[in-house]
Amino acid sequence: MNVEQESAAAHIASAIGEPARARMLYSLMDNHARTSTELAMIAEVSPATASAHLSRLKDERLVKVLVQGKHRYYSLAGSDVADVLEGLSVLAGGARRKFVPNAPARLRSARTCYDHIAGVLGVGLHDRMIALGWLAEGEDDSYNVTDQGTRAFSELGLDVNAARGLRRRFAFGCLDWSERRAHLGGALGAAVLATALKQKWVRRDLDSRALEVTEKGRVTLEKEFGIREGMLDLK
Repeated sequence: MNVEQESAAAHIASAIGEPARARMLYSLMDNHARTSTELAMIAEVSPATASAHLSRLKDERLVKVLVQGKHRYYSLAGSDVADVLEGLSVLAGGARRKFVPNAPARLRSARTCYDHIAGVLGVGLHDRMIALGWLAEGEDDSYNVTDQGTRAFSELGLDVNAARGLRRRFAFGCLDWSERRAHLGGALGAAVLATALKQKWVRRDLDSRALEVTEKGRVTLEKEFGIREGMLDLK
């Protein structure tokens, strides 16, 4: 890393490190755009202060803005930003003692991590895809889809080649903040979530990042992946 890269990294870390800005960024991890007014409420700052914070985050390319009529909607700039925030959540746990999850049961069971599936469900799908031989390890925690995996994903309604053609990292292990194990990230992970929503295996919670597994989803998860109902019913 050269001097310019080190300086850029320091600026980004500083932008994320301010508490109000961090609250804004983490609220956008559900992949839902929000207005500056909504983000001001989340960050517990005045609208003027929120505007200054959002300007800083935009300058550091951590958020992007979409203008629709009189409204400006903010969202994370991309999956790379979500990956950094998820990783920071892991580091924030801090303790090296035996890990005991303390996330709310609904979030820990199944939730979105930007545009892919996280929580117990996400980790379970990741592990089963590897065990079933659908994914093969590549370099730098990335994955390749095997011929068997391509056929299996196709049968589930997922186009692997379309996901591979997107201008983003294809597939990798994203460390899960509640489970401290990997779930599937990247374009393939996003395609799995999109398929799960389209096929009505899961439905989004309107007020949080939580995902609810439907009855159809429970049947499919057990049949296709060996993930049984009781594994997701956390108390």
